[in-house]
Amino acid sequence: MNTDITVQVDGTRHRLTIDTRTTLLDALRERLGVTSPKKGCDHGQCGACTVLSGGRRVLSCLTLAVTQDGARVVTAEGLAAEAATADVRHAEGQLAQGQHADGDLHPVQQAFIDRDAFQCGYCTPGQVVSAAGMLDEFARGWPSAVTGGTEAPELDRAEVAERMSGNLCRCAAYVNIVPAVQQAAAASTARRAAGTEVGE
Repeated sequence: MNTDITVQVDGTRHRLTIDTRTTLLDALRERLGVTSPKKGCDHGQCGACTVLSGGRRVLSCLTLAVTQDGARVVTAEGLAAEAATADVRHAEGQLAQGQHADGDLHPVQQAFIDRDAFQCGYCTPGQVVSAAGMLDEFARGWPSAVTGGTEAPELDRAEVAERMSGNLCRCAAYVNIVPAVQQAAAASTARRAAGTEVGE
């Protein structure tokens, strides 16, 4: 059975007629040509297909495309543009300090490059998107399975490892992925502080 959906992917609105059994991953890759989400396991076990839907991390291989009607989906390809949109502040008609210019990378993308946090690169788009989503969850104060007590969590190695545990790297680049996520967290905190200083 086919149905019509409208979905915004990386800032572009698309109208699709799709089979109701089509996954979001297949719709992205095969119908829209958005190939950054990878088909790793196709069973929700590796995280290579991770995208953001409404700002939350989802495994696109387990998500039916029909459930995304009206949704805003962000892949690794649209991450920098999404960050730029989120950073916009209107203060006397000017954009806030820290806003991304066209062509700039998202702080997570930049950190992965700075820290050499990838090898073959197949899992990297999913890792990057998951890290961006995870940092938002962390900034909101959401605890993880390793967060202790009632105090605000610290983004130490254990927290990063737990929060990123749904994303596997067969090359085992974890030794660099964890510092990359921590670097991106520091950059995101600095950007938020700069935005606060500018005000709305």
